[in-house]
Amino acid sequence: MKILITGVHGFVGTNLVKALSKEHLIYGMDIISPIKEGVRFTFSWDYLDKPGEIPEVDAIIHLAGKAHDTKNEAAADVYFKVNTDLTKKIYDYFLKSNRAKKFIFFSTAKAAADKVDGVLTEDVTPSPVGPYGESKIAAEKYIQDHLRDDKQVYILRPCMIHGPGNKGNLNLLYGVVKKGIPWPLGAFENRRTFTSIENLNFVIEGLLTKDVPTGIYNMGDDEALSTNELIEEICKSLGKNAHIWKLPKGLMNGVAKIGGALHLPLDSERLRKLTENYISSNDKIKKALGVEKMPVDARVGLQKTLESFK
Repeated sequence: MKILITGVHGFVGTNLVKALSKEHLIYGMDIISPIKEGVRFTFSWDYLDKPGEIPEVDAIIHLAGKAHDTKNEAAADVYFKVNTDLTKKIYDYFLKSNRAKKFIFFSTAKAAADKVDGVLTEDVTPSPVGPYGESKIAAEKYIQDHLRDDKQVYILRPCMIHGPGNKGNLNLLYGVVKKGIPWPLGAFENRRTFTSIENLNFVIEGLLTKDVPTGIYNMGDDEALSTNELIEEICKSLGKNAHIWKLPKGLMNGVAKIGGALHLPLDSERLRKLTENYISSNDKIKKALGVEKMPVDARVGLQKTLESFK
């Protein structure tokens, strides 16, 4: 197949190219255009306004977007210009294409829900909080309002994706544990769904090559892990003993309140993010692909990511 990937030079794009370029011809679209092994050519976004300049492709994978700003410094309009408006532009291009029959849009689990009670499924009424999730759900709505019977369209809502080249909260936690700093929140037994890049690559290959119905699909590993288990896996990778302190929850909540007043790293909102449950079901995508489980175990995928940090 001929495939166009937007945001091709990002973390997910780089890993997708490695996985897909063995069997498919890859073109890229990004704000930068260095030569990249496995990519025939990277186009700038301006090329969408130049009819005939981009070769006809069979599928478009839309990765480009404004990532979640954990420091809350990005203006809201930036999210909507990138996550919503760019999605509309590339999706309109897809609809006009005579050859392209498959469109894969990378949304986010946060477009569905900022908090999860129980297990997140695709039939939840979306309730995003903040411009990141809101801009993604606006893009989802535009796509759903312009579906066509002759084209297959997939909206993916992955939980936190990790793999070689990953930069984000997992790296920060790895750095803290590597320094031997004890984890003081062991009393909070939360569980979260993660997404191994290898499982993600498997799903994308399936969507491209199988007859999967148009729709919204959650994306994540089969097993959810607690933060305590995550720290134990990091320590295992480092060859260290885990130092997990189960300090009283009331004490830590009090510390977080003081931290908020004094603008310290641990405040009430960050404490909530570090200790909340966020479990997402991947049953729908597995059923659509005809598999009982993802190819990579959650812990095995995590260890591969942690090894790459070294």
